[in-house]
Amino acid sequence: MENKNPIQVSERIFHTIEHLAQSGPTGLQDLSNELGLNKSTVHRILNSLICMDYVRQDSETLKYSLSFKLCKIANQVLSHNDMIDIARPYIRQLAELSGETVHLVQIDGLYAVYIDKVESSRNAVRLVSMVGKSIPLYCSGVGKAMLADMPDERIQSIWEQSEIKKITESTITDFGKFLDLIKDIRKDGYALDNEENEPGVRCIAVSLKSFHSGPSYAISISAPKDRMDNCRINELKELVLDTKEKIALETGSL
Repeated sequence: MENKNPIQVSERIFHTIEHLAQSGPTGLQDLSNELGLNKSTVHRILNSLICMDYVRQDSETLKYSLSFKLCKIANQVLSHNDMIDIARPYIRQLAELSGETVHLVQIDGLYAVYIDKVESSRNAVRLVSMVGKSIPLYCSGVGKAMLADMPDERIQSIWEQSEIKKITESTITDFGKFLDLIKDIRKDGYALDNEENEPGVRCIAVSLKSFHSGPSYAISISAPKDRMDNCRINELKELVLDTKEKIALETGSL
């Protein structure tokens, strides 16, 4: 009798889900090749996921894709996050005052995860970002803002666990230079992303102190670099710092 490792089975199921999320509709053979598993094993996994309504198969193309059940689960998770409800009116106001896209993120290990987003109606050119997407802490404005609230030893631990790579020409990959930048953030009260995560995009971000011993959060204003020169940064920093103070007053985390 085949001895099935329950952890291995779980890994295969989640790898299948993750691959379908990244690739979109995929045929059985292609999925088998990508996962490095034989077709019969992948077929059993897919049938199980279909029975639980996580996967659908197109009757014409025979390709498999994820259903919206995962979206429903994700929305249920977010519905239990109090910070979204608290911060929403403030980031909506910040988007209108700045005329730019505002994000709310939550720390998740080595990453910052977008948990809310508000776009201004004043600009036709908008950024491609979505709730649920994660970005590394070391090369994002929101990530650096949250890291600046931590002791240097914790920052070093996160740095050593992260896959530090040159995502753009501006990405900082030297830890000594990174710590110097953290010191500037602590002094100024805000962090910048100077095209470190995405070419042509700059961000200004501030951390939000956690309350009730919860996770760390941050908000950012993001825009194409032609709308975010240094003069504009000087204007926006007053807005983000003021928004941080208002949220802190409401959460009692001043």
